[in-house]
Amino acid sequence: MPEGDNVWQTAARLRDALVGAPLTVCDIRVPRYATVDLRPGPVDEVVSRGKHLLIRVGAATVHTHLKMEGEWHVYAAGARWRRPAWQARILLGTNDHLAVGFHLGIVEVLPRADENRAVGHLGPDLLGADWDAGRAAANLAADGSRPIGVAVLDQRVMAGVGNVYRSELCFLRGVHPATPVAAAGDPNAWAGLAHRLLVANRDRTVRVTTGDRRRGRTTWVYGRAGQPCLRCGNLVESGTLGEGTDGDRQIFWCPRCQPLESGAAQEDNRTGRVR
Repeated sequence: MPEGDNVWQTAARLRDALVGAPLTVCDIRVPRYATVDLRPGPVDEVVSRGKHLLIRVGAATVHTHLKMEGEWHVYAAGARWRRPAWQARILLGTNDHLAVGFHLGIVEVLPRADENRAVGHLGPDLLGADWDAGRAAANLAADGSRPIGVAVLDQRVMAGVGNVYRSELCFLRGVHPATPVAAAGDPNAWAGLAHRLLVANRDRTVRVTTGDRRRGRTTWVYGRAGQPCLRCGNLVESGTLGEGTDGDRQIFWCPRCQPLESGAAQEDNRTGRVR
């Protein structure tokens, strides 16, 4: 599932391809917007907000969200696509480049002045210029009874953490994902670590939370169920955790490094250092 760093990278690629040049292609394959034509543009800005993308063209904004399976590809004009055409939901192109959004979970065109309707509910953006660690920490602390592994995934708390980062955050903090927020230690430390993790990975082609780029060793616990913990050697376990409409998602943890009763008891010996 794409996370904040993936979306930040996608925004950068779309900016390089589209910003400033006249649009020669605008094909939105969503019935509600099928007649929308943003040509000749140009695209003014492409920005990420957590897991959301905003493509600003004049007075309009194209708002997209990748959800679980979405991708934006950028091709040289006339190049062959890497995914089938039936998956394409939006095409935006210039004389030199074509950006194609495949299998996007959300596609909408709204007045730029109404962007808040699409992203106003989000907490501080972990990769935004306006990142506010104090507000993110306050948001996290506001509901102390929720499991920490649910709270950090809530985009209203802070925008950009996905399923990979929530498991890695919990491991680095030495806390089981099901531990209540109130027992999980300093909210400022959680917000600060989340920010450092995403910043460390925003320019990487392979996400690394361990400092080790070798295959199979880039994450501490995510995707490693049944394998030895890279810290203590105990076997990593997996399960599901979620709430409400978001539903349960898979979590990973080391039962020795992250005992369920840990929480604040391990506050003093978990630095959460990012390498």
